Amino acid sequence: MLHLFQEELRLCKVSPGETVAVLTAGTVRADYAQAFLLAARHLGANSFQVNIPNDLGMLSAASIGKTPLANCRPAINALKEADMVIDLLGLLFSQEQLEITNSGTRMLYVAEPFHVLKQMFPTESLRKRVENAAERFKTARLLHVTSKAGTDIRYQLGQYPVMTEYGYTDTPGRWDHFPSGFLFTHGNDDGVDGTVVLMPGDAIAAFRRYLTSRVVLTVEKGHVTKIEGDGMDADLISDYLSSFDDPRAYAVSHIGWGLNERAKWFHMVETRELNRERAMNSLSFYGNVLFSTGPNTELGGTNDTACHLDLPLRNCSLTLDGELIVERGTIVPADMRK
Repeated sequence: MLHLFQEELRLCKVSPGETVAVLTAGTVRADYAQAFLLAARHLGANSFQVNIPNDLGMLSAASIGKTPLANCRPAINALKEADMVIDLLGLLFSQEQLEITNSGTRMLYVAEPFHVLKQMFPTESLRKRVENAAERFKTARLLHVTSKAGTDIRYQLGQYPVMTEYGYTDTPGRWDHFPSGFLFTHGNDDGVDGTVVLMPGDAIAAFRRYLTSRVVLTVEKGHVTKIEGDGMDADLISDYLSSFDDPRAYAVSHIGWGLNERAKWFHMVETRELNRERAMNSLSFYGNVLFSTGPNTELGGTNDTACHLDLPLRNCSLTLDGELIVERGTIVPADMRK
């Protein structure tokens, strides 16, 4: 573990004289915390730990944005003083994460079990391919997703930036998730319309399960307005969204595609630690189209609903301004291919 984390921090360009802070809650991931603290020291950096009482319990994969760090100013200020924060707590979509990264501190979220960290360990090649994809994505104004199953949805683009995730960060103020391997943006407010058809084998990442029945989502002006299907999956999605009693839960969130050839779409059927995982295999696998619902604060929006569903889709095609990027689950441009 120490060796792997040392290699990860090398990718993050942790150097002598820098300060690395490790954020934890209670005793969760205590082994990771100690290994990262030592790994930073072995690279000549200073390191310290901020441990918050885990009063709220660890966050689920879907209910996000509320953290035990909220309103704890001394801890937040200490993290802002570090060059890099290893987030073992889970600040995703929170105001605290934005405040810390806006100060120039780079941040790395780590939550997967160790066997997934090893399996999906990032490479400079993955970063290059993700960044190549981002260059196309940044200038696009129309994203169109289709599938033989019936998906046909268009995103008007340009209002929000593109975010890359390749598993490490060496850029001040940049956040990443170790491991990962995809990129995304949000459609313009009220600028997403069409139909998304979820098929058996597609994943509901928050539930850590595959769909077993067809589900049809109707999207109008950036919101899911209808959820249809004959099986249990349609009821699961519908009842889950409604349980938050928040109309913003139905907003369409980010859209993008996966580029990590080390990730496996079928990982959930072979792992023995599914209850501890964060579904990064599903979100990152090569050629998936990542549709999602819920918040958009990560890219500067105002929707901070606690309900977030990632729904990575197989066998879809995606175009940017008419250029074919993903064809039925296969990456087309040479500079993005594995």
